[in-house]
Amino acid sequence: MVERAGTNGGSATLEAQSFFDKYSAGMRVLLEGAQADTGRTPKEVVWTKNKAKLYRYQPAAEKKFPVPILMVYALINRPYVLDLLPGNSFVEYLTSQGFDVYLLDWGIPGDEDKDIDFEHLVLDYLPRAVKKVLKTSGADEFTLLGYCMGGTMSAMYASLFPEKLKNLVMVTTPVHFPREAMGAYSLFTDEKYLDPDLLADSFGNIPGEIIDTGNRMLKPVTNYVGTYVNMWERIFEDKPMESWLAMNKWVNDGPPFPGAAFKTWIKEFYQQNKLVKGEFRLRGRQVDLSKIEVPLLSIAGRKDHICLLPQAEALMDLISSEDKEFFVLDAGHVGLMTGRGAKKGLWPKIDTWLETRSGA
Repeated sequence: MVERAGTNGGSATLEAQSFFDKYSAGMRVLLEGAQADTGRTPKEVVWTKNKAKLYRYQPAAEKKFPVPILMVYALINRPYVLDLLPGNSFVEYLTSQGFDVYLLDWGIPGDEDKDIDFEHLVLDYLPRAVKKVLKTSGADEFTLLGYCMGGTMSAMYASLFPEKLKNLVMVTTPVHFPREAMGAYSLFTDEKYLDPDLLADSFGNIPGEIIDTGNRMLKPVTNYVGTYVNMWERIFEDKPMESWLAMNKWVNDGPPFPGAAFKTWIKEFYQQNKLVKGEFRLRGRQVDLSKIEVPLLSIAGRKDHICLLPQAEALMDLISSEDKEFFVLDAGHVGLMTGRGAKKGLWPKIDTWLETRSGA
């Protein structure tokens, strides 16, 4: 009887220790933030300008296609979501398929960068990055792949600099901002609810925490409660945590938004919808989307609450490309890139589409 009680007591002690260890692990995440080793696909920096860096990724397979891919990310959040973890990396997948892959990382702006606007990014940074991609790869043409706002900037570039552009791929890219189709984001279209001048003049650069809070409040229960319910379930049920930690780290790692670019993004896109009207200009140059004639693939998510389907689909009627496709996945803004269905949905779709358009 004594021995049995001792055994039960030992088992209870182990269970209590296990509970304490799991509780401590969860509290560390809440207090210190998620820690994960992201962006592990081997790469080298081949060009820099101010805070921006152009990466070329090490091939994971023999190069099959002479046309390189230049990926352009948004000013919101960090681009390593495209290279999250080994086995869950879009970049890794493309290199394994034989593509020569580059990524333009805008970097983390400092206080001295508050006057950076889209004219600098589209007219100065992008053309120089493209020049370096072509020189490094030895190619005459390239594919431009833009994600979210990075896609919007890619569309601007494509309309102004079509000479060397072979293909254009847009992922969850907003170009149209109609108030009646904006859902919760319709608040951004009314200056009574959002005055970008006031924010930018107060902060200089808009802190990433403000942008993140605005996005999360569109689905507060899911983003603030559901995320951490999922964390505790994973911890106490001994489920793998690496992917959850990587995504949580990324979600909370938003860089500041350059003040001048923020003003333009809210006023001239959300509130005035100038791009689809043909009224948006960069240093006096009209950005005319009808000038886009290259093959285009635009991908959107049916569950995306950040870039709604009408915002992305509008581009199809504005461009002059004969070879164009609008492809919709049953996924959200980020889930279509990193979700469980990404390997069967987005990744092979882009791969298949590019394979026939990336030859010599």
